[in-house]
Amino acid sequence: METVLNTHLTAGLVAAVILFGSIDVFHAFSIMEKEDIFKKTPCPAFLMFENAAYLADMSFELPCNCKPEEIKSVVWYFQKSMGSEQTKVLTDFDGTLVVDSTHIKVGSDMLRRFSIRMFSLIVFRVQVEDSGHYICGTKKGDFFYGYDVDVQASKSIAVAFADKDQHPHQDQEEKYFKVFTAFWDWTKCNRCDVRGEQRRIGLCYVKSLHLLKRYHTTSEEVASCGSGSIPKRFRKVIQIRKPEVVIRSCTVPCRGETPSSEGESSISDVISKLGEKPWVSNIPMQYHRQSLGSGLIISCPGARPEHAVAWDKDSTRLYLTRFLTGVNKSMRVFIDHGNHLHIRFTQLNDKGIYYCWREGQIVAGFRLSVIYESRRKRNLDDPETQYAVKAILTSYVFITLLFLTILVTRCCIYAFKCSATE
Repeated sequence: METVLNTHLTAGLVAAVILFGSIDVFHAFSIMEKEDIFKKTPCPAFLMFENAAYLADMSFELPCNCKPEEIKSVVWYFQKSMGSEQTKVLTDFDGTLVVDSTHIKVGSDMLRRFSIRMFSLIVFRVQVEDSGHYICGTKKGDFFYGYDVDVQASKSIAVAFADKDQHPHQDQEEKYFKVFTAFWDWTKCNRCDVRGEQRRIGLCYVKSLHLLKRYHTTSEEVASCGSGSIPKRFRKVIQIRKPEVVIRSCTVPCRGETPSSEGESSISDVISKLGEKPWVSNIPMQYHRQSLGSGLIISCPGARPEHAVAWDKDSTRLYLTRFLTGVNKSMRVFIDHGNHLHIRFTQLNDKGIYYCWREGQIVAGFRLSVIYESRRKRNLDDPETQYAVKAILTSYVFITLLFLTILVTRCCIYAFKCSATE
């Protein structure tokens, strides 16, 4: 079962990587004779919903798998839940809205992150609130094909480090269903010629005989944990389960050398290379000046959450086992699950060159210099201001509780003495 899911998810991920590499690349695929597909695939008499699950911030394609041959353009609709009266039209009726994926940021308006190409709906940087039903149809309200899309949050993802002998969560057996994690294939090693790391993303799935029959799933009796096919009485238990990611060490050679069968090597085999400076010939370099004490987020050019990305500072490797968000709650420098490098409260020793690896190759360098501004205006959006406000409020609440505790204790002692005297 898990193998079937992995094959389907891997194929979808590869398609997304090909489709979203650039807008020009997508045009190269527009010559595909999709009309032949529509001639051979009749639409079902009763609208069904195909289940699909993704991790937040990913981009993907939803093809309109069937339509009448005479229909020359389609409209995509969105419903949060089946039968909802609130239906949103995602693109213009002619399907001519063009979206450049490089301009799409987290938090962008929903309509800006969708586009129709060759009858397919292209979704950029999907968010958890985008989970719901997507329906391919016409502006007259005729529906041909539907998707039940489940977007699982990356912020609460559970992390296991294979090098520390940590393992994914066990399957959860209940009376009427089983909850498990379906893992995608391992990513490429995120560095070459030195010790790197690989990730394996796993999404939450449910196996049950009680799934709603209007939903079509990849494997029989299996659906993602946020699917509308799951009865409401099961969801309270299922929602506790979170997506997972497993991280392990790996080594692969650079410049076309043959990698090992598993792409893995023991740390002792490459310990001599850990201090070497990365090969940085002919990579683009960006220059940035940052104010002392301010926050900074660096993105790797062209990288997406599903890519294998690594960060180095000068000759120091910023390994996920130490710098992944959540490893330490008091982290000032960390890497999030979207592969962004965060620096909170910039210090003087943060200056240097930060190298970005993507899919095992160094693609960019960032030369960071830290400057001191004696009269920089503060506002509530500054990370250091927010930290100071939280610290003051926490101290105030603690002192208030301590004062009330002492006051109540003294009153109790006084009342006890009075009762003893009587």
